[in-house]
Amino acid sequence: MFEIVFLGTSASAPSVHRGLTSQVVMHAEHRFLIDAGEGTQRQILKSGLGFKRLDRILVTHGHLDHILGIGGLLSTFVRWETMDEIEIVGGKAALERVRDLVFGVVLRGKYPDVDIRFRTIEGGPVYDEKDFTVSAFPVNHRAPGCYGFLFQEKARRPFLPQKAELLDIPPGPWRQDLVDGKVVTLPDGREVTPDQVLGEEKLGTKLVHVGDTGTVDDLYEVVRDADTLIIEATYLESEQDLAQRFGHLTAFQAATLARDAGVEHLILTHISRRYHEQELLEEARAVFPRVEVARDFDRFRVKRGELKKV
Repeated sequence: MFEIVFLGTSASAPSVHRGLTSQVVMHAEHRFLIDAGEGTQRQILKSGLGFKRLDRILVTHGHLDHILGIGGLLSTFVRWETMDEIEIVGGKAALERVRDLVFGVVLRGKYPDVDIRFRTIEGGPVYDEKDFTVSAFPVNHRAPGCYGFLFQEKARRPFLPQKAELLDIPPGPWRQDLVDGKVVTLPDGREVTPDQVLGEEKLGTKLVHVGDTGTVDDLYEVVRDADTLIIEATYLESEQDLAQRFGHLTAFQAATLARDAGVEHLILTHISRRYHEQELLEEARAVFPRVEVARDFDRFRVKRGELKKV
């Protein structure tokens, strides 16, 4: 299961009700901050998340409405927070801009005790944790080196307690070792294999996050069968000419992508101040019914085939 908290959902500039783009994706003890528009650290505090373990920042691209908040965050982290290292991940052009912001303005070339690392990506695997992976894929926006991020739980075979009871496997480390695919020897000397207590392999939850993008044709395969797709919807279809001009999507385009790629649930974000939320919902739901328009501080749990607002 993944959780996502929307810290900012506005496009280009903040509004009275929406801050600039930023989201936190969580899985167990892991946290990933995706983008950090101006004012993000205040949104983190208001959300109740706090700064602990918020040491991995994924940058979709280098436009200012997606990165300006990184400066304030790092200023706070290096002065007040007990954080040994911070890793900022993104495309080459985006990281050059973030590096200029951090060391040219915020820290003025000084290197603090905190280890601030920049990792340039060109697509492909980013993190490989025990239960899930994070990978990046290119998207087509006005800036060079723009990326989306795919969070994918690893396939697993569920533990079947009834089979364990029939085999008289006692509670304890033996059951966990079997879940991990290890052959175990019980205290009475019997050997048990994982196949004796595990069910058929089940696919894990798939969560796809797309920042700013002007096209969908190159996204179908990466978002196919996603349990939840988070994607921008800056314009309505009636202003598709503006969407094309500035490299953004309409709600109709986002919904069509979700429908045709077999996505289970769709969350729209990066909302322009020129529209009411209901307009976007109506346009998207005419194509794809299982859609939400994110608001600041919305929190969702994403499971296989399920999206729940909490």
